Amino acid sequence: MGFWSLHHRQRIALAVGAAVALTVTTLVAVTGTAQAAGPQSCDIYASGGTPCVAAHSTTRALFGSYNGPLYQVRRWSDGATSNIGLLAAGDYANAAAQDSFCSGTYCTIVRIYDQTSRHNDLTIAPGGGANPTADQGSNAAALPVTAGGHRVYGVYISAGNGYRNNATNGIATGSQPEGMYMVTEGTHTNNRCCFDYGNAETNNLDTGNGDMDAIYFGTLCWFSPCAGGPRVAADLENGLFAGGNGSWTSNTGRSSAFVTAMLKNNGTTTYAIKDGNSQSGGLATRYNGGLPTQAGYRPMTKQGAIILGIGGDNSNGSVGSFFEGVMTSGYPTDATENAVQANIVSVGYSKSVTFPVNGAVYRLTNLQSGKVLDAVNCGTGNGTQIDQWQSLGNTCQQWRFNNVGANKWTITNVNAGRVLDAVNCGLALGTAVNLWQSLGNLCQQWAVIPAGNGRYELVVENSGMVLDNQNCGTANGTPARLWMWLNNTCQLWSIAP
Repeated sequence: MGFWSLHHRQRIALAVGAAVALTVTTLVAVTGTAQAAGPQSCDIYASGGTPCVAAHSTTRALFGSYNGPLYQVRRWSDGATSNIGLLAAGDYANAAAQDSFCSGTYCTIVRIYDQTSRHNDLTIAPGGGANPTADQGSNAAALPVTAGGHRVYGVYISAGNGYRNNATNGIATGSQPEGMYMVTEGTHTNNRCCFDYGNAETNNLDTGNGDMDAIYFGTLCWFSPCAGGPRVAADLENGLFAGGNGSWTSNTGRSSAFVTAMLKNNGTTTYAIKDGNSQSGGLATRYNGGLPTQAGYRPMTKQGAIILGIGGDNSNGSVGSFFEGVMTSGYPTDATENAVQANIVSVGYSKSVTFPVNGAVYRLTNLQSGKVLDAVNCGTGNGTQIDQWQSLGNTCQQWRFNNVGANKWTITNVNAGRVLDAVNCGLALGTAVNLWQSLGNLCQQWAVIPAGNGRYELVVENSGMVLDNQNCGTANGTPARLWMWLNNTCQLWSIAP
């Protein structure tokens, strides 16, 4: 499940090292006795006899009485941290607290708190067997949505982002039964390994069949043939199982704006996969039957770590979105899961994209260098290279944004009439970008991701990597390249006329 072949290179970042960082923790919501807001997901699971042993969300409380922090952000400017809590007990995230704390700079999500009493918090994942370098935390401003009528932030996973906890309390091990769900987006996926949430190895390595039990969501087809997609699958290690022994064509997937992804596994004989539209309706059972018959899955040998956004061996080429998720002790009933889905629908998750303006022309200025994205020598042919240059006010440095889907854009050079392209659809760090005729593929589609303060990431859809100022150069002619998200100003761009 490996992804990166990492090489060190010099980076210039605003974030200061942990050894010299000023750390100031601000508790926005104080844990304590509070008036319950009404049953939430974990209250429903508890009533069904399968209590939550982990509950993570950056958008809302998953217990009606919860009044603690949801997540922690770290400021790039000085390394200070702040816990982002709730508007009230059992309520929604206090996004205004994040906005205030991060004003004038940028923030990274560095911890997602477990709302149960077991303290199974998620922090930035260390390196593993597939990719030995530690992951990066997500851009805290990247995924603004509305929940319960309030603006909140989800967790936007780009290639190289990931979270983990290898020392958990109460998570299923061996053949113990468990259930889990996450709320994600059906429009932010790719076919790389592995956008997972759930149970994984405790040593960051692939230790064999049956050692994982995690929800996967994306378009990667591990066992052919596959149908539809993106789809919920069970990452049971060494395979993403759409059902049965892997290939299960009745699991046709779901591409709604928000998706409820559910998995349960009794550890010895049976697993089930469900999905639903998180904005309306009930759940669809995509598979409910026997565990794979390949060696190692009967019984399961779960190890009990928790991962988010990566595979068990730190395979981190995937992309995805995370708003909330839980893991349970025991195998939930269908009735319990149906009630949880109804609770999720009641949240009223929604999202609107208002920028950039479809068809508008902009200049793209790199925050670190102050230079604009430029077609080298005003080239107009396929393969024209892209660099950064001082602003010349010409059309070789102007780019038209055309919407081709949910926050997916082609970026066309005005002078050349050709689109910004990932060379050869490359997946490696350092892949070049150039101009090419429009091919309608994901290598030419870009997501525009807010970072705050009028700056944005530009993420190419096929690889999940971001448009990067090579080695944080400031000279005219510095090439533009693709790299994993590193939480620095070399990967931020202003988009302005």
